[in-house]
Amino acid sequence: MRLTTKGRFAVTAMVDLAMRGGKGPVTLAGISERQKISLSYLEQLFGKLRRNNVVASVRGPGGGYCLARPANKIAIVDIIVAVDEALDATHCGTRGDCMEGKPCLTHELWFGLNETIHEYLGKINLQQLVDVQAKRGTPEAVNDIGKYVQQQQVAA
Repeated sequence: MRLTTKGRFAVTAMVDLAMRGGKGPVTLAGISERQKISLSYLEQLFGKLRRNNVVASVRGPGGGYCLARPANKIAIVDIIVAVDEALDATHCGTRGDCMEGKPCLTHELWFGLNETIHEYLGKINLQQLVDVQAKRGTPEAVNDIGKYVQQQQVAA
């Protein structure tokens, strides 16, 4: 299983938006230019993000997009699910009918992986990725997300 371009681009664009969002609406053209993502592709992604209340749009001159809620309240899994990204390592869509209507021998393994990925991405929020970018180039930036998730697991 792998995350497709759709999910990767959506998360990248959302980090860009969150990094600039405190200064008013951010244009998709600006995100497109900075992140080298097709403007038409961003329009499709942000339409889905807007319909799922992850971003809000502002019309007119000076318009663009802003976060629909604070960055620390937007989990990465929210972004990925909003753009219809499948986080599924099974070949049956988690239905358990992989082998002639019954679970295959490794169904539980792949289903468990799905749950682990979903849980991991649910523990990381957009603000954390913005904070990592602010520290980029420093030694602590590389491991900040992993350390945060480990701390959450120990606390649970």
